[in-house]
Amino acid sequence: MHIHDPRTLFRALADSTRLRCLLLLWAEDQLCVCELVHALDMTQSRISRHLGHLRDLGIVKDERRGQWVFYRLHPQLPAWAREVLATTFAAESVSDIRQRLAGMPNRPLAECS
Repeated sequence: MHIHDPRTLFRALADSTRLRCLLLLWAEDQLCVCELVHALDMTQSRISRHLGHLRDLGIVKDERRGQWVFYRLHPQLPAWAREVLATTFAAESVSDIRQRLAGMPNRPLAECS
């Protein structure tokens, strides 16, 4: 499914967990599920459920690399949707969860590089 209707994006952003996942993905380009779990201090099942919903809406795309599943914004996300995320990112502070993420030991990207 590809996101065409702004209401779909706004419904997704209305949930604070999905909003914070998307803002972290905006800031970091791509993240592993385990990184989002660490940064948001939530269970893996809860994060995966929200990411699955965002994937089904066509907002994010997943990629499996060995034991890791990485998420990023969908490359075909329309420009208007990216602008909404950019504006939201500028207005919404995620520095606390980015700091928590930066302090995560053994991040998957560090091991994959």
